[in-house]
Amino acid sequence: MTPELVVRNLTVTHGRHPAVHHASFRLAPGGKMAVVGPNGAGKSTLLRAIAGLHPPAEGRIEGAGRVALLPQSGDLDRGFPLTCRDAALFGLWSEAGAFRPLAAPERAEQALAAVGLSGFARRPVGSLSAGQFQRVLFARLLLQDAPVILLDEPFNALDARTVEDLLGVLRRWHGEGRSILAVLHDLDLVRREFPETLLLAREVIACGPTAQVLSAENRLRARMMAEAWAEHAAPCARAA
Repeated sequence: MTPELVVRNLTVTHGRHPAVHHASFRLAPGGKMAVVGPNGAGKSTLLRAIAGLHPPAEGRIEGAGRVALLPQSGDLDRGFPLTCRDAALFGLWSEAGAFRPLAAPERAEQALAAVGLSGFARRPVGSLSAGQFQRVLFARLLLQDAPVILLDEPFNALDARTVEDLLGVLRRWHGEGRSILAVLHDLDLVRREFPETLLLAREVIACGPTAQVLSAENRLRARMMAEAWAEHAAPCARAA
């Protein structure tokens, strides 16, 4: 069963300076929530903290036992000599462990086919377009089979057809009862596809039904908070 994801008073820092500041919100089981906000608002840091890759300085994250994180594609090295099948198979890493071979080629090929890459199993990832590489990363997520899926700008710089195909994968995951939390910049897409939204500007500006959260007033407040944020301010001493 997909758990409820609960973030309580979360502060995550870089060099003791908060990237996410006393954030609290809930994602219901099977929920589908977008995370939006200005550049530098802490959106990627929030996802990394939920995935267990960045320890909180304060607060708690509950219900994030088994999650699958799709990082920004620009953070990944495509120069390593991997085939599409091998890259997808890394989705089975937690299942196989560090000392067992990832020997499930048919599962990888099925996952690649599910994202529109039939026949790509032996293609090196370095030869792929940006959209094809993103499809490989979605195939890896399919193999992870996690109840909570975290996506960091999954549609950035992709063509319209690829975006629509990958949105279909998200709809299928949502229909299976998985929880989805996605960092996005396209507010029209957010309004169309995501019933809930978290507006973040280091602090939570608003969280709830998308139409309410994305009001002009809230978006202006987020922009003003981001512009006023001091990168080298003293560490926060606010009580929990």
